[in-house]
Amino acid sequence: MTDFTHFNQEGRAKMVDVSNKPETVRTAIAHSSIIVNKEIYEKITSNKMKKGDVLAVAQVAGVMACKKTWEIIPMCHPIPLTGVDISFSWEKDKEEYILLITASAKTKGNTGVEMEALTAASVCALTVYDMCKAIDKGMIIGRTYLVEKTGGKNGDFKRDTI
Repeated sequence: MTDFTHFNQEGRAKMVDVSNKPETVRTAIAHSSIIVNKEIYEKITSNKMKKGDVLAVAQVAGVMACKKTWEIIPMCHPIPLTGVDISFSWEKDKEEYILLITASAKTKGNTGVEMEALTAASVCALTVYDMCKAIDKGMIIGRTYLVEKTGGKNGDFKRDTI
């Protein structure tokens, strides 16, 4: 079990000690998506949802989730984030309207921000679902994945394809 960093000598979960890792600038970008119907697309893009500006609320929720990742993912460290950004774009595929979500996180610290970016992207999609479910509960939250990360002892990562 000693080869696995998140387990102690008894084979039980533990938070990894990162105190000896160098403090470096670390970034991560994650994507998620949600497929909505035409009515939801039109109401979001014209800002006519009864609950308010869906993308503004989703953006704030994503930033908040990024900052609180360590509270909901058990082995994540609290990280002093230096930046969080959320962006949205739309794709149309036949009769489906796909909201593409990009979340980026940045820190200067001794552990990465991949989980923070992934959490932010996921919570954005969940927030859109929550705000639009009265119209259609058939929305589909799509793939959520790490696009790239920089910094840290394992080096940089950039996804080639999805």
